[in-house]
Amino acid sequence: MSNSPQQMVDPNEHPADSPLSIHDMTVAYQHRPVLWDIDYAAPAGKLIAIVGPNGAGKSTLIKAVLNLIPSASGSVGFFGQPYGAQRSRVGYVPQRTSVDWDFPINALEVVTMGLYRQIGWFRPVRMKHRQAAMAALDRVGMADYAMRQISQLSGGQQQRVFLARALAQNADLYLMDEPFAGVDAATERAIVEVLRELKNAGRTALVVHHDLQTVPEYFDEVLLLNVRLIASGPVATTFTTENLRTTYGGKLALLDQVALRMTTMQGGSTT
Repeated sequence: MSNSPQQMVDPNEHPADSPLSIHDMTVAYQHRPVLWDIDYAAPAGKLIAIVGPNGAGKSTLIKAVLNLIPSASGSVGFFGQPYGAQRSRVGYVPQRTSVDWDFPINALEVVTMGLYRQIGWFRPVRMKHRQAAMAALDRVGMADYAMRQISQLSGGQQQRVFLARALAQNADLYLMDEPFAGVDAATERAIVEVLRELKNAGRTALVVHHDLQTVPEYFDEVLLLNVRLIASGPVATTFTTENLRTTYGGKLALLDQVALRMTTMQGGSTT
């Protein structure tokens, strides 16, 4: 019988204080493995990039640990407990393309949805909740758009609203599925600034990320994924040309560009 990700991981396998612990998790679609035997423990207080080629299972990993899709086997723990026991400590930013942006709701209402665990279902939204939602919108530069219908926002603005919704939860762990995809430069800078604020506050963020050249600049740790977990750890020691070749199958031109950027950044940091 398959285990559910709601089960708690064995404390002897991973640190009990890890924000996210995954033990032997496999996910399959129509009997074809999409993730295979994933074993990972996220360090606390770090910005962690989830990196891999298209079809590697990056988004699937995020959804599976949140129990949005079923896993064939394995177990997941959040701060040493099942997800249901720690749900309020976990914030989630889904892919923008997975959202129905034609739904008749404004930006403030979207962010307020992130507070429903505090408000309670079918209970009125109070002034303090609206103020918290406005503060979250302000953090991502969207306070002036609070009353704007989400369908009237640009792609970058929509992404900021969903980031604000997660921030309003005041979570300890954030799971973000491609927050930088298709956004403008201003939104990318805003997201990076929020990530750094989260880190400075001792929070943890796991972010599905595609731009290999910005991984060393934006993140502390990296998880390299291609159906299997290829490698994980600090960017300085894990985000290597050898590991990238294993992950991406040796796409030389791309990896050479990343290696050059890594060398340049490491050289600059020592001057």
